[in-house]
Order: sequence, then structure tokens, then C-alpha cells
Amino acid sequence: MTIFLDSDSLVLVQGMTGAEGRKHTRRMLSAGTRIVGGVNPRKAGTTLTFEVEGYGPAAQRVRNGDVEVPVFGTVAEGMAATGANTTVIFVPPAFAKDAALEAIDAGIQTIVVITEGIPVADATVFVNRALEAGVRLIGPNCPGIISPGQSNVGITPADITGPGRIGLVSKSGTLTYQLMYELRDIGFTTCLGIGGDPVVGTTHIDALEAFEADPDTELVVMIGEIGGDAEERAAAWIAEHMTKPVVGYVAGFTAPEGKTMGHAGAIVSGSSGTAAAKAEALEAVGVKVGRTPSQTAALARQILQG
Repeated sequence: MTIFLDSDSLVLVQGMTGAEGRKHTRRMLSAGTRIVGGVNPRKAGTTLTFEVEGYGPAAQRVRNGDVEVPVFGTVAEGMAATGANTTVIFVPPAFAKDAALEAIDAGIQTIVVITEGIPVADATVFVNRALEAGVRLIGPNCPGIISPGQSNVGITPADITGPGRIGLVSKSGTLTYQLMYELRDIGFTTCLGIGGDPVVGTTHIDALEAFEADPDTELVVMIGEIGGDAEERAAAWIAEHMTKPVVGYVAGFTAPEGKTMGHAGAIVSGSSGTAAAKAEALEAVGVKVGRTPSQTAALARQILQG
């Protein structure tokens, strides 16, 4: 099994007609994702044609050639016409809040917000609305989610790894890709980038809980980074609820205090939020923490090999 995304997921793309949306829609289709429509009120009733060439572990079930995807005026219209249960948002930051709220109000099951640079005040509004509505919202400012061989929603390359026994949850997009590559011979059930902004819809704990319940996931790799207390809270949850092994990595061991590093949420104040403090909290509950991505992969491999 997988978490949050599988081969039955029917996907809308909000912002499909823009440059980024168009580029990644073609890649998602080529990865075997079942994209059933785009959303753009100004281009409703039109279609876009994508030149699709299958790649990655799902390549064999991809129909190569031109694929036409209809454009709907609203998420609700797209859902009514196609049965879509998932949407991915590629719209500019100024329009992301309205796009997310529209999808939530339409009653869609899963929303993936790729857009970076969304004001924290806007993200707080739509993340809280999603939580109240029981909608699974991933992001913002994230690479999305991939269940290798089944579906890929976002910008993660589909040909890094195939299906396997590891679950991956990460704040960092680039480190998501690196750990997927390092452990590509074992493979993954689902790889989830939750985003590095201060306010995100899906937390490490949400992913850990889902992986704990997934019978095909044998081990979880959790990637955090400096700033905030998400990793410390995840450690407390692991101590109480997690029976499967977890291997961790915290980006930012060499970061200076008091500076924002990369992601908006990655700021250190005193000992709070440092990589060392996070690693210590995780190790205290039995999580093996690597000091580099490669060492983290080696720890995971060691556990799985017994």
C-alpha cells in the first residue's frame, strides 16, 4: 500500500495553463499520474495537448503520444465531470490562497500546494480551513508526493526509484531526492515532501502516523531541518506511538544561530531549533540520526538488512 496517493487518484491541476503547470503536467502524465483536468476560469471549455512519453517505474502503463486534457472553470466543475479527488496547485503566490480555498470548499480529498513564496498569513488561512474541513493538504512550498510506480503529484522526478519498503517524509525537496537515490535499490512506498515554510498542512507526525498504519512500509526515513520544533514534537509522538523503525536526518548542523537559512521556517534562536538539539531529541526516543544524508541512508540499509 501507499499513503495519501495511489494509482486510483484522479488529479486536477490548478494553474495547468501556465508555464510551470504545463511543464509539470506533461511530466506527471509521463510518470503515469491520472490527470483528468486543469482549472482556469478564463480558459474553461478548452483543452491542452501534452506530448507524453512514459518514464520511471510506471512507464509501461503510460500511453505514449499526444494526450488531451480538458480545462474547467472551477475545481467543483472538474470534480463533477471527472470524479477527481486530488488537486495540485501551481498558481503564483498572490493567487494561491484563493486556489486552495476553492479546492477545500469544493470538497476535494487531497490538495498539494507546490507554490513557494506564499505569505504566511495566507497559508495560515487555508491550512486552518483544510484542517477544519478534514482535507489532506500537503505543502505549501513543497515538491509534492510520489508513490513510485503508482502516481506522482508535484515536481519530484519519477525515475529516481521504484516501489519498495521505505516511507520517506521530508521538509526539504532536494534531500527528498537524494535519499530516494541513495536507497533506490530498496525502493519506497511513498515519498512525501511536506514543505519548509513555518505553516504547512501536513506534518511529520501526520506522515509517521500514516506510515505506521501502512502494512507495506517497514521503515521510515524522516528528514527535518533547523528551526521550529516540528522534529521535537515528532520525537515525542514516536516515543508514544511508533512501532516501526525510524531513521532521521536534520539539515543544518553547521548553520549559524539567528539567521534564516533557505526555507522560511529554518531559523535558529539560541539552542532552540538547532540541528544538534533536534538530533538529541530524536536519538533519545530510539531514532538513529545520520550526520549526513549518505550516513542516514546507510543506517536505514543496516536496519533493513538486520
